[in-house]
Amino acid sequence: MHADAFPRALYRTQQVRAIEQAATAGGIAAATLMERAATAAWRLLQRRWPQARRINVLAGPGDNGGDGLWLAALARQAGRSVNVCELAPATARSTAAAQARALAQQAGVVLSDAPDSLPDADLHIDALFGIGLSRAPQGLAAQWIAALNAQRAPVLTLDVPSGLDADTGAAPGEAVRATATLSFVAWKRGLFTGRARALCGELVLDPLDLAPAGMPGPDAWLLDPPRLPPRARDAHKGAFGHVLVIGGSQGFAGAARLAGEAALRCGAGLVSLATCAAHAAAIAAQRPELMAHAVESVDQLAPLLARASVLAVGPGLSQSAWAQALLAAVLADGTPLVLDADALNLLARAPRPLPLGCVLTPHPGEAARLLACEAKTIEIDRFDAARALGARYGAVVVLKGAGTLVAAPDGRVEVCPQGNPGMASGGMGDVLTGVIAALLAQGLPAWDAARLGVSLHARAGDAAAARGERGLIASDLFAPLRALVNADE
Repeated sequence: MHADAFPRALYRTQQVRAIEQAATAGGIAAATLMERAATAAWRLLQRRWPQARRINVLAGPGDNGGDGLWLAALARQAGRSVNVCELAPATARSTAAAQARALAQQAGVVLSDAPDSLPDADLHIDALFGIGLSRAPQGLAAQWIAALNAQRAPVLTLDVPSGLDADTGAAPGEAVRATATLSFVAWKRGLFTGRARALCGELVLDPLDLAPAGMPGPDAWLLDPPRLPPRARDAHKGAFGHVLVIGGSQGFAGAARLAGEAALRCGAGLVSLATCAAHAAAIAAQRPELMAHAVESVDQLAPLLARASVLAVGPGLSQSAWAQALLAAVLADGTPLVLDADALNLLARAPRPLPLGCVLTPHPGEAARLLACEAKTIEIDRFDAARALGARYGAVVVLKGAGTLVAAPDGRVEVCPQGNPGMASGGMGDVLTGVIAALLAQGLPAWDAARLGVSLHARAGDAAAARGERGLIASDLFAPLRALVNADE
């Protein structure tokens, strides 16, 4: 793996443990790694909270607790007032963690054995569990985490917020809400999706001077989208594809229009809409660049399919007989397509082979229906769910949500680190469908169109949220989408 790709690589906890074990087998003592982790944390603490005079460390029973104890020693040696709340007795510690505890004692750190309450502090250090916990915290640990989340002082987490599953991004019980998380050795894949987006705060990585050249292949990657090539000066609209949006059943014209306008704003040469008769005239009047057609039957859809190079199916489609007939015709046609919303729900009811170059864009509820499970199962392990969907349907899958995942049928997964809670509003998924369809129409393969589309959509959402997340609506993304898709050329 190339060194400059290292920050994008995401690992499972067993891989990180293997890296650490290889380092110790190669002659780097466990105590040396602990000292490096503590030193990295001390540097971050000085940079972020230079005025923090009272520091409280929550130290768990494992080596994560040892990192916290060593950090406590460094902070005390620098003149800070430091208290450590120890979750486990000293006799339960590893050799390296016991050494860290002895250093803390020698430095004059106050060691509190399993106190019932947390002391007041300017800064709390979460060194309870790190990557060592994949179940809900119990007993005193859960009590401390709840107390930590209830107080107002900032929290620095060492490696992984305690209570967060580092592999999945799920939190089955109480979990620390950190102000910042300093991850060691390599990024853990669970830090970037699901509940992690609300728990990690600022994310910082320190590899602890372990060379990336000897590291195993990652499990996933942070999103690294491709770029569109510059347009030729003699280009014409036919060179950039014709997107046909199929949807907008009675009462849902807005969804189809949002998808169509997003496709226009992202560079599709032509965009048509196949929608119910009640909406066609209004859409054409509101956005004349969209060629809106009243389609009441498969026969009326056929000539539109013949002219389209990419289909975007599902926004406002409904699950009516009309919708079922149109979807069946689309899947039989074989044109590359993006399936969203009710197109996915209909596919889940009646699975069938999909054309090559297909992109599915489910939210967790739709993903659960496609996999015949419950939505909570999807959120327990979003990586496994995205991979299962890609394999089952032979398509590129965009599993939407906090930390959207893009999965290929062969198991490749990339995670989007952008996006914000303001995007949790109606129509955002319709815009994403149009964005991806436009990129397919401009010649990108499904994997690249999905990755670039997710990135553009999330970054546009972040740009649009500059004036605040509340009140952000899907059409607010159009202006930043146009700017970003041109900046990416």
